[in-house]
Amino acid sequence: MGLRKILGLCAGIMLTAALSACQVAEQSERSFTVLYTNDEHGWMEGMGESNSAANLMQLWKDAEGYSIANAEDFLLLSGGDNWTGPAISTWNQGKSMVELMNSMGYAASAIGNHEFDFGLDTIRERSAEADYAYVSANTAWRDSGLVPKDIGIVEYRIVEAAGVRVGVIGLTTTETSTTTNPATVAPLRFNNYEATLRRIVPEIEAQGVELTFVISHVCLDELEPLALAVADLDISLFGAGHCNELIAKRLDSTVILGGGFHFGSYARATFSIGTDDEVRVDFATAENAGAQADPEIRAIIEKWQSRSEASLSEVLAYVDKTVPRGTVLDQLVVDSWLWADPAADVAVTNAGGIRAPLPSGAVTLGDTVAILPFDNTIVAVEISGADLIAALNEGSRPRVAGMAKVDDKWMLSATGEAPQADELYRVLINSFMYAGGDGYERFASADPNAYDTGTQYGLPFRDWLRSLASTQARPLQLID
Repeated sequence: MGLRKILGLCAGIMLTAALSACQVAEQSERSFTVLYTNDEHGWMEGMGESNSAANLMQLWKDAEGYSIANAEDFLLLSGGDNWTGPAISTWNQGKSMVELMNSMGYAASAIGNHEFDFGLDTIRERSAEADYAYVSANTAWRDSGLVPKDIGIVEYRIVEAAGVRVGVIGLTTTETSTTTNPATVAPLRFNNYEATLRRIVPEIEAQGVELTFVISHVCLDELEPLALAVADLDISLFGAGHCNELIAKRLDSTVILGGGFHFGSYARATFSIGTDDEVRVDFATAENAGAQADPEIRAIIEKWQSRSEASLSEVLAYVDKTVPRGTVLDQLVVDSWLWADPAADVAVTNAGGIRAPLPSGAVTLGDTVAILPFDNTIVAVEISGADLIAALNEGSRPRVAGMAKVDDKWMLSATGEAPQADELYRVLINSFMYAGGDGYERFASADPNAYDTGTQYGLPFRDWLRSLASTQARPLQLID
């Protein structure tokens, strides 16, 4: 039953005792605050000094008045992509992040595309460990059309905050079929956002929610038109994700929040329901800066640091300058594939598979896990020159070794000539691409029996770094 209906019933009651109870309810304003993050990507340690999850927790205590003791006046929500990132999370497939988010008090997280990186069994395991809900109303099994509750994904969660009954619906980007390993999500489909909301909102309203929220792993360029299209559904909040946007704004009668990324910021919205049956909202964004580290959350981070330190602290190389994410680092990675497999003619990776900078100083195994965090393997395909050129033109941001563009034409490095249209070439790609990710469907269609080497796509890069035998006194000079 909606808020207006509840207050309308109160106004019509004539019995003295019931009327008195309604008057008490109407005289007390109810208020709670949403704290919103998204695209955390395992960065519990923070990307810089004093902006870890522990600092954020303390900032919420200091600036927002939040604590586990008064958690009933708050809703902690996430727009998804919680796990894949640095080694402290990737190495244990997000288990550390679930413990962290449990301790921080999250109520729900949208399912992001990268929640699928470690496979469907891992989603089942992590969701079983979570005290919060993983929500996605538009994710369904392809064969049955049912939401995959058997792996821990639910359509929505109904919660109470300050006595207000809130329905929290999740949405997952429809790009998921190509922005995580397509083979992993092949049994699933990702349905239209608007049709999903028109199906679900009446269902949760029938359960007596007073406010309806949508948390999503969907970028603002899709989310804002969606909010306008479903304005008649009276959705009070849309939360964004996927594009790392930091925003708090009103769009007609709803509020849109985006929390940025990597625990480096957050968005908040305080909802106040007054005696006049009006819902008032105050909203803002804030950077994670200036707070000390919360002791309890810091202890969790330190525990997982120590667990991973033994296996991930091996120093592979020393580097004189940080190599940022971008074309130089991408080229080093894909070059290492040809170094490891000199029988191959060409190697191609997608830029989206390279996720962190190469730090200066001692480079550890953990650093390289953060750079190349996915469970992808290297696949060797036999493909004609014509199909190879077509694949490079069709796919997203190819990074190529063994070929280079000269006057806007691809030329083989070994011969200085263009690939022969009918000649077959041995080309190394990653398994995400072979499954059709990032628009690279042509590789599998050209060679449906390609050889999966079983080599994790980051292993050649690690081996190459080791082979250079750098020292602290003689670090590698990888950029000018």
